Amino acid sequence: MSLVLDLLIYAVAWTHVLLSPYTKVEESFNLHAIHDLLLFGGRPDALQKFDHKVFPGAIPRSFVGSIIVAWLSNYIARLANDLSLINSKFDLQIVTLCLLRRAVARRFGRLTSLLFTLITVSQVQVPFWMGRTLPNMLALPFVNIALCLLLDRGSRAGRTSITCASWAVALLTFAAVVIRMEIAGLLGLFAIQLLSDGTLSITRLVKVGIVSGLVSIGLTVSIDSYFWGQWPLWPEFSSIYFNVYEGKSAEWGVSPFWTYFSTFLPRLLMVTLVFIPFGFARNARIRSLVQPAIGFVFLMSFLGHKEWRFVVYVVPILNIAAAHGAQSFIRQRKGSLLGLLAFLVVVGALALNTTATVLFTRASMANYPGGHALARLNERYKKTPHVHVHIANLAAQSGASLFLHTHAPPYRSRLGILPPFAAAARPWIYNKTENLTPADIAYNSPFTHVIAENRDALPPGRWQVVDVIDGFRGLRVRTDVLRLVSEKGLEGLWRVLEVEKDNKLWIFERRGE
Repeated sequence: MSLVLDLLIYAVAWTHVLLSPYTKVEESFNLHAIHDLLLFGGRPDALQKFDHKVFPGAIPRSFVGSIIVAWLSNYIARLANDLSLINSKFDLQIVTLCLLRRAVARRFGRLTSLLFTLITVSQVQVPFWMGRTLPNMLALPFVNIALCLLLDRGSRAGRTSITCASWAVALLTFAAVVIRMEIAGLLGLFAIQLLSDGTLSITRLVKVGIVSGLVSIGLTVSIDSYFWGQWPLWPEFSSIYFNVYEGKSAEWGVSPFWTYFSTFLPRLLMVTLVFIPFGFARNARIRSLVQPAIGFVFLMSFLGHKEWRFVVYVVPILNIAAAHGAQSFIRQRKGSLLGLLAFLVVVGALALNTTATVLFTRASMANYPGGHALARLNERYKKTPHVHVHIANLAAQSGASLFLHTHAPPYRSRLGILPPFAAAARPWIYNKTENLTPADIAYNSPFTHVIAENRDALPPGRWQVVDVIDGFRGLRVRTDVLRLVSEKGLEGLWRVLEVEKDNKLWIFERRGE
């Protein structure tokens, strides 16, 4: 049973990746860093070819998380290549919650572990983003492992052992210092709790915090200074200075104080949110987990710019509470009407979550037009000896990542990444130069193909539209429910909410002159 639940978590996450395999711009730094590390390596002479040198962002980001993923992916990719499972760069992209689920089973029982799994996989955000390269998702495994350690019973009447608590503090410190500084808020609240319940002494906490903090700072400064060519560089300090001290994050929008509680947490947790108060009320250990989580969200609410990913770390914690609360429903008197109704409430909540997740997945599949456009271009002209394509900004931001530059170097035969036959003699050029005018592209450029955001971007005399890429526009509620059901049966119910699309990108080919 334990293995089945582990496989279910991974199967759902992989299904999201396979159905929506492309990435958005906020994921691009880590994704392209992993690409460059895998295919260029980390030698000094290779650094100038890295994407962050060609297209630097507003603030530097740490390479440490990308190095860890690239190192792990390198061994997986070699094994997959030996088994003939990798044939192109893009296949590499398809390359902890289970540890947390097992910790929940040990601490709260198998039924809570089962419900934790079902709640997690029925939700949208965490399973969808588990396979993505957001910095927040690279930090989440460290938070999850820290939670596993904090759930350890140890030998002191159910308390967390001193060793496990110390390692949890060290992991949260590392995640905050190196990957995402906002985790420091969660670390601080858990530290206060460990002090108040006597798990750690102030001396032990300070010692662990100073040692792990200095080691983490030394690691990120040494590695990131090398990759960015600046000394000394601490990316997360630069991020906090830029976004919080200088207030630049407000340029991306400011939300009301209660937005996390009124919008983002309900979106992350969905219907199973209703079970959290029951778990909170019934178990002191649940309260010890939920209180720092809610406190962290409250602290984050003081920042004007808000995004769901800034508080995603609390989702596993709150799912544990929801699972324990749902368990209390299921364990109502069996055979009674109340027990049956309670069971149906849990099943209904999971069903509503799953239905919403299916709809979200359908929408997300249509929300990466850039990835679809570049994949179609690669397939359509795979036998063409040379293509020089300009990639518009929308395409670059919606899935046209370096992993889709399949007809251009670098290649690594050890990973099974070989040039396509047509590109072997003369590789393609994928060009993402910004701020080019239509005239620059149409008349004064070497481009043979263009992925554009506008059908009228190029003159029809010189350029021909060869493909149009649709993308997500919105959701529409169908009013003709009875007709849908009569024509399609139960399948018609799935079409009541319809994903609407419209034209997003156009692929142009230069006509012969």
